[in-house]
Amino acid sequence: MKKTALITGATSGIGRATAHEFAKHGINLVLCGRRQQRLDSIEKALSKQTDVHTLNFDVRDKEKTLEAIASLPPEFQNIDILINNAGNAHGLDPIQDGSLDDWDAMMDINVKGLLYVSKAIIPGMTKRQSGHIINIGSSAGKEVYPKGNVYCGSKHAVLAITEGMRIDLNPFGIKVSAVNPGLVETEFSQVRFKGGSQADNVYKGYKALQPEDVAEVIYFAVSRPAHVNIADVLMFCTAQASSTIVKKN
Repeated sequence: MKKTALITGATSGIGRATAHEFAKHGINLVLCGRRQQRLDSIEKALSKQTDVHTLNFDVRDKEKTLEAIASLPPEFQNIDILINNAGNAHGLDPIQDGSLDDWDAMMDINVKGLLYVSKAIIPGMTKRQSGHIINIGSSAGKEVYPKGNVYCGSKHAVLAITEGMRIDLNPFGIKVSAVNPGLVETEFSQVRFKGGSQADNVYKGYKALQPEDVAEVIYFAVSRPAHVNIADVLMFCTAQASSTIVKKN
């Protein structure tokens, strides 16, 4: 029986790489994102390998999120694997200079968006007494770094929610995992620094993790035998030792 995975933030970075990785292994896909054009091109690329359905919504919008997931056609309704990947970082400011809009964006997407999507999917999993939820955290959820304040707070919240889910869903046999990458070369820094040279410099002088590296770890977690749950993974590129220590050439 083929499994069905729902991936948020599927139009770029780790989400898109995970969609490609899952398609290679014949997992049916529900790909969620805000950019319909990108969703269409990913669907076109992957539907040769597996069945794909796209949902266009913003996880920050509670009503739209619940509506979109409720609209799934019957063959995509039973979600076996949920990848809560949609996330963002805005700015790198000391707390006294932080922007309220940036703070709202980070808490709304990284924390509340994850909860809205989970709320829509979990009841089906508890009813079927099976499923696997993987929340994409960050090394920022393990270690607070200078000027990381609210972003680190949002990712610490993701880890706490992941642990809470694992405890509450334990009676139903549902697996819950967190995959926490350090520096990954994606559009992430373009968003964080709103474009500009600061974004370009983030990945210079060393080899950062690639989205595909993280996708392979995510697939490893979902492909374990029924009795194995990879609860928590922290992954860095070799050049990175902590949030603030990176060996650059």
